[in-house]
Formats: sequence, structure tokens, C-alpha cells
Amino acid sequence: MEISQLYGRQVTDRQLAPDDIIQLNLTGENALLKSGSEVCCQRCLGRTPLNEAMLPNGDYYCRNCIQFGRLTNRNKLYRIREPNQFDIPSEILTWKGTLSPFQAQCAQQLIEKVAHRQNHLVWAVTGAGKTEMLFPMLTESIRQGKRIALASPRIDVCNELFPRIQAAFANIDCLLLHGQANQYFYSQLTVCTTHQLMKFYHAFDVLVIDEVDSFPYVNNLSLAAGAKNACKENGVMLYLTATPDENSMKMIRKRQLTLDYLPLRFHQHQLPEIKFMIERQMERQIAHQKLSSKLRKIILKWVTQQTPFLIFVPRIKMLAPLYEAIQKIVPSTVAGDTVHANDPQRLEKVQRLRDGEYRYLVTTTILERGVTFKNLDLMVWDANDSNFSRSSLVQIAGRVGRSRERPTGDVYFVIRYYSLKVQQAARQIKQLNRKAAKLLHES
Repeated sequence: MEISQLYGRQVTDRQLAPDDIIQLNLTGENALLKSGSEVCCQRCLGRTPLNEAMLPNGDYYCRNCIQFGRLTNRNKLYRIREPNQFDIPSEILTWKGTLSPFQAQCAQQLIEKVAHRQNHLVWAVTGAGKTEMLFPMLTESIRQGKRIALASPRIDVCNELFPRIQAAFANIDCLLLHGQANQYFYSQLTVCTTHQLMKFYHAFDVLVIDEVDSFPYVNNLSLAAGAKNACKENGVMLYLTATPDENSMKMIRKRQLTLDYLPLRFHQHQLPEIKFMIERQMERQIAHQKLSSKLRKIILKWVTQQTPFLIFVPRIKMLAPLYEAIQKIVPSTVAGDTVHANDPQRLEKVQRLRDGEYRYLVTTTILERGVTFKNLDLMVWDANDSNFSRSSLVQIAGRVGRSRERPTGDVYFVIRYYSLKVQQAARQIKQLNRKAAKLLHES
């Protein structure tokens, strides 16, 4: 193993061959430490009561990060300081696009926050162009020899983000890391899931976490600690979201984070607003795979205008019957499918929708964020279900109208009654649109 493979990394003795430890002259640290009546894990910084961490043989382990491989008091962690040994190309940014004046203001803020080492949150509506707003800051950071990571809780978001980063920084060797893409090499620019940050230690000068309010990162103390550990002590953490969670807002109120706000999409059109469809017999429609005349009319309109569409359902068991109901409506030439988080073909199915091979997908919340389709329409089935949160409903609605060519589209929520949650989601989008209109007027 080359020593560069370990720069800024955090690996266990089980991940290293004994010869590597000897040849590289590595000195390990105990993975777990006892502190009074608790066990403190040096990988995830989690604390576990000693009586809950005990194994039958008298050893103890960390249960907080066991999903990354069990650590016991017999294991060691090996770390090598990040030396920032990068070859900087003469042309860093190969993206030839331009930012809107509002995007440019946010981009300049990011450069200044990194320069002053201030942790920062960008709250921008879905479709605001958050990725492009990062480009000036990334360019300047690369020029200065900094090591950077762009992390997201979702594999799908990483897969969507990585080719855009590769294209924008074509002269930089970019790395993609997640559970299905884990071929590691030493790189100045990494795109990864937040889980992968657990494998780094004081590696990144700049750490960007996209969709910070998304499961499984939100309210996960181990992942948050892993992210903090992956960032250098004098590094900067930048957060991106369209729907900030309460923890982020609390950090802003405590002045642990600064805030920049952009209520306007990159094409300067407003967010499509939610339309409600009251359906009292949803269970019956699912059971008989037969949709109401109102719903059939909407779907046939989408088929006629030849736009792709998504039907979101709150539970996997609803996928097949709703898909069968749609098949009874649309012509046999209009192809579609179902998709969910554990679907082994989910990436291929999403690509088929992009390529026009599929016209629609019936999906769970796996496609609620981080994916972009042109000319999209959508429907949320049983939007009141507990598996949909207010923020997830706003994110789902934000899939529509993301292209300059068609900044509009249909967003239908199918409900039995008006719950507080769906009303809050609709109200938040209307409020954002009012702020966007005001911003345009003032400019």
C-alpha cells in the first residue's frame, strides 16, 4: 500500500496488512477508551454506558458506529496527517456557464466564509442552482491547495452530483465514494456519502454537506461527529439545504453558523405551487387497481402532452397496485416502472426515465431530492401519510419546473382531508414565491 492511500484517512487494524503497518512505520491508537462508566469511541466520538457495551468475553465495543464494522477495545485506529500534496492545473474550472446576479452574491459569500474560516449555511430553494454556486469557491480552494469534500446523505444525490463536478473540473481527478462505489484513491476533490466521512480524520480543509436536513444524516449524532472528525480543526464546514431542520436553525440562532438565503430559482421563475385532489376512497382504488375519473384525466393529460411524470407513494406495498392501476389507463406503448431504495436496478430505472425510455415511475421518497428531470409533472399519493414530512413534501414539489425550457409543471397532492402538514408545505412554497417576487422587484 502506498502511504498516500492513508493521508487524512482513519482505518482499523483489520483494514491493514501487518506488513503495511511495519513498512509504513504506523503507530495505532486505541479505538475505544474507558471514561468513568462510559466507553468513548475514537472513530465516531460516541459514548456508550459500559454495561451496555460489554461483550460476553469481557471486552467492550461501540454500538453507535457498528454499521461501519465492529470496533472493540482490542482494535486500533491508524491515522496519517493530511499533507495537501496536489498538482494544481493551470486551468481549474472548465465549466463555461454563468451565474445569475443572485447566485453570484451567494458564491462570493462562500469564498469569503472559507477565507475567514466561518461555518456557513446556504438556504436556497430547490432548483436555485446550489451546485453551480459552489464552483467559484471550489476553484479558489483548489488553487490554494486545499482538500475538499462534497458529501450528501443519499447515494442518488452523490451519483447525480459527481458527473456535474467532473465536467466542471475536468482537469482534476475527482473521487466518488459510497457503498456501491468504494475504489479509493488520494484526491483533492471527493464526492461521497456522509457515511464515508467516518473513514477520514482531519482530512478536509473544506467540507460541504448537501441536503443537510435529509435522512439518514439529520438527527444522527454519529454521522455528525464523523463529519466533524473528517474536517480539519481549522477547516470550514458549509451546509446546503432547501428545507433547513431545527438543529440548523438552532445553530444559526446561537451564531455557530452564518446564513445566506436565496428564495429564487436559477431561471428566476417561481416554484410550481401545490394543487390538492380530495379522494375519500384511496384504499378502495388501491385494492381494485382502479383510479377515479379525476385522477385518470390528469394522467392521460400528461400522456397526451408527452411529459415524464412521477407518482410518489408513502409505502413500498403501494407501488405495485398503483403501477397496475396506471397501466390500465395509459397506452401499452407508454412504458413505466416502480422504484424504491432497495431496488437493485434503481439507478438504471432513473436513467431510463431521463433517456425517455420510460415515461413515468411510481416511486417512494427515494427520489424526493437530489435528482433532476426536465419537463416533469408529479403526483403525491396520500400526502397525509406519516412517512411524508413537511420538508419531504416541499422537496418532492421542488422536482417540478427545474428547467429553463419549462419552468412550470403540475404538482398534485392526493389527500382525504387537509392536514396541518400539507397546508404547511403549500404555505411554505407560497411564502418562498412571495419572497422571490419581492427580490426580483427590488432588483
